[in-house]
Amino acid sequence: MATTTRAANRAAMESEIRRLGREHLRTYGAAGLSLRAVARDLGVVSSAVYRYVPSRDDLLTLLLVEAYSDVADSVEQAVEAVPPDRHRDRLYAATRALRAWAVDDPARWALLYGSPVPGYAAPAEQTVEPGTRVVAMLIDEVARADADGALQCRQQDLTAGLRSDLATIRDEFGVELSDAALVVATTLWSTAIGAVSLEVFGQYGANTFSDPAALFDVAIERALAPLAEAPRD
Repeated sequence: MATTTRAANRAAMESEIRRLGREHLRTYGAAGLSLRAVARDLGVVSSAVYRYVPSRDDLLTLLLVEAYSDVADSVEQAVEAVPPDRHRDRLYAATRALRAWAVDDPARWALLYGSPVPGYAAPAEQTVEPGTRVVAMLIDEVARADADGALQCRQQDLTAGLRSDLATIRDEFGVELSDAALVVATTLWSTAIGAVSLEVFGQYGANTFSDPAALFDVAIERALAPLAEAPRD
């Protein structure tokens, strides 16, 4: 019983540290995170927090993994709500869910895709897997569309270096996909991330677009141009 109680107490403390970390992220930004400030808001001495999170970098890593996982869960839920044969609709759902998550929580989007935090290097062994879940879903969906004959993309004259890079991505994600199809998936990914970041970081300029959601849909539609829509029953 004592072991169970200690585990529960530890889980509760770690959850509270992450919650305050998210609050401080929104208030001070990633570069302004401080374990001393978190401890102060918890009402405990700094050493008490260090037993759970040894350093600011560890806190950043926790928040990074949590954010990657949260956005991936949102995208996955949106995709799974669409019938599996409607590849275009599933990819629209994925990118719209990505945008919605970012607009709702721009501070955490900035942690994922904003400027690097000075002095911090994300540990690959903890962050690569959660950090690639969304792009893996997009690649898998494009691969399924390609297998179903729904992808109509022309072969492009690619440099040897780019072909090598695409081969590495193909191996990393374990998909059988032509270079042309993988370019479609990569273009969709870069379009979605770029468009969301331009909006969330205010890079379009104040009052330039009154309906950024509509602009986003237009950009995604262009990226999905090679993907034929499945006929409706």
